Amino acid sequence: MLAIAGCGSPSLLITPVSSTSELREVSVTEGRAFGGKIAIIEVEGMLLDDRTGGLLQPSENPLSLFVQELTQAANDDDVKAVVLRVNSPGGSVTTSDTMYDELLRFKAKTHKPVIASAQEVAASGAYYVSCGADKIIVSPTSIVGSIGVIFESFDLEDTLDKLGAHEVSVKSAPMKDMGSPYIHLTPEARAVMQNMVDEYYARFKNVVVTSRGIKDAKTLTLVTDGRVFSGTNAVTLGLADQTGRLDDAIDMARQMANAPGAQVVMYKRPFGYSGSIYAEMPAPMPQSNSMNLKLPMSDWVPNGFYYLWQP
Repeated sequence: MLAIAGCGSPSLLITPVSSTSELREVSVTEGRAFGGKIAIIEVEGMLLDDRTGGLLQPSENPLSLFVQELTQAANDDDVKAVVLRVNSPGGSVTTSDTMYDELLRFKAKTHKPVIASAQEVAASGAYYVSCGADKIIVSPTSIVGSIGVIFESFDLEDTLDKLGAHEVSVKSAPMKDMGSPYIHLTPEARAVMQNMVDEYYARFKNVVVTSRGIKDAKTLTLVTDGRVFSGTNAVTLGLADQTGRLDDAIDMARQMANAPGAQVVMYKRPFGYSGSIYAEMPAPMPQSNSMNLKLPMSDWVPNGFYYLWQP
């Protein structure tokens, strides 16, 4: 019928797009020839060992990307120091702890200085990771702290009763479904979960004491009660070393690495935007459709224990 109507067949142009997972080094400031490099590594967004985001547009796995960037910086002899660009409310207990541990391993292996630079937020798990750096620089107006642990769920049992619905589970032991939103939290289950929260909290406090040297009991109690502080107050209380911007953190990294002429580099996927040191996360790769599908579950956080600031 198209031929009779004089219309040609529709044509399709397919352009190959690279799907490589390779990180490409991008220079964001100039430096002297053979002056070395300062690598900026991002600690941004929700810290989870998972690819979050919409159904068709999942984002990077923060833990995987962090480890990959650290590995690339470790294997490059020209990289003289690392600056962590921190802008995160934290994340899961295990991911935060793993990133912190990976940072300690990086320093032990390479002996390269690491400076954490807080942007808008360096709270909870993100502050936990920052404690692995040699120095912490915060903006005067940064949100810093929220040292603590939280487990959140819902109690929908009474709501289900009003609907005439009831939770049914076949379980191997009484505690198997503890924390389920479909049943009341029993005193026994609450005690078990509180013990876990206390264990993770003690681990966080130990990291703060070890890395920041806060030994005064009154100050330690204050800074670890879950509240947040401005960057200025964080410095006063010993949670950070000084106030400053990202440029100041880069200058400190150059000084500590004895590399005054080092250029600044970042690691990006193909198609990622890298216009300056304050560039956001990489832009999505070209899509074959124009639909931007964002589901409510995109911002859903799985049940679990978190070093997380969520006002």
